[in-house]
Amino acid sequence: MKATVEGDGVRLSRISPDDAGEVLTVQRAAFVSEALIYGSPDMAPLTQTLDELRAELVTADGWVARVDGRLVGAIRARESEGLLLIGRIAIAPDMQGEGIGRMLLEATEQSSSATEAELFTGSLSEANVRLYESCGYRLTERVDQGDGTEQLFLRKRLRETG
Repeated sequence: MKATVEGDGVRLSRISPDDAGEVLTVQRAAFVSEALIYGSPDMAPLTQTLDELRAELVTADGWVARVDGRLVGAIRARESEGLLLIGRIAIAPDMQGEGIGRMLLEATEQSSSATEAELFTGSLSEANVRLYESCGYRLTERVDQGDGTEQLFLRKRLRETG
């Protein structure tokens, strides 16, 4: 897939360390609602530092979404042994529900050579689960977090092997 994709007024491009400041801003804004759902601000997307994020983006694959030059979404992924591991999907709160998460997921899947993709979310994150299921992801594992919640792992077949 090309390094830049445009559609519906949204421009997707490959994520880079130069995006770290804007990504961190969107990530924190996006995950505040998750912290409220779970009753705790002690989650990695909210405690990650700019330096940690910059270092992560040196090796991470992923995409950012911009509308009129403003970074409004980001996704990170890594490939390991034929599995695309998707993480930290973050959409600016005022842009949630506009299809940007779906666009970022599709770009990440299409740019990968993996046969299957996996992502996870918390059991109380109902909007996330709805999005992932509507994009073809299926629940494969539940991990009890010991606090009445579960971490949900979802997978999707991207292409056939061989």
